[in-house]
Amino acid sequence: MRVQRTLYDREFARVREDILRLGGLVDQALERALESLRQRDRLLAKQVIEDDAAINELRFRVEEACLALIATQQPAAGDLRAVVAAMNIVVDMERMADHAAGIAKTVIRMGDEPLLKPLIDIPKMAQAAREMLADCLKAFVTRDASMAKKTAGRDTEIDDLYKAVFDELIEIMARNPSTVERGTYLLWCAHNLERIGDRVTNIAERVVFMTTGDMKELNP
Repeated sequence: MRVQRTLYDREFARVREDILRLGGLVDQALERALESLRQRDRLLAKQVIEDDAAINELRFRVEEACLALIATQQPAAGDLRAVVAAMNIVVDMERMADHAAGIAKTVIRMGDEPLLKPLIDIPKMAQAAREMLADCLKAFVTRDASMAKKTAGRDTEIDDLYKAVFDELIEIMARNPSTVERGTYLLWCAHNLERIGDRVTNIAERVVFMTTGDMKELNP
């Protein structure tokens, strides 16, 4: 039993390391996607899209390792919750990377069209999402449910910023229909960031489940 427990601990430590590595790649994708939007850098945007393949591959590797742990170690109670949470967390992080790639694809579609308005709230949304992800991963490693709950609460900050962006862009487009295409590009970017905030909230919920066994929405 002692040998089996030691093996589980060693294998789950590798899973945890890969999750943190995946988190770093997702954070980098988000940072680069926003930079490509700021600078209208289509080459950087293409790099974000290309790098998504490595994120997908790492996600699948973690899932396979978790399934192997369940099959060979037969974890129970808290250990099983941790493995199941890990599998869900990597799915949400991979989806976050998809949203970052979505921003990059929008940058490419924009071509040489000038931005409809200066980027003010959209970078704030991205920064809040990146900070939330970092805090959720820290809560995962330290098994800190209270930190996860506090982090999930920040999703309302992203939602409020998204509403401000949405309302402002709709007003601009209503006044001047010729701006609809450029306004829609920025709406797409903001929507991707809003969805990233929801994904981080999902991760926080999994951390709470892992540590307490309590599964419920943190921001219903």
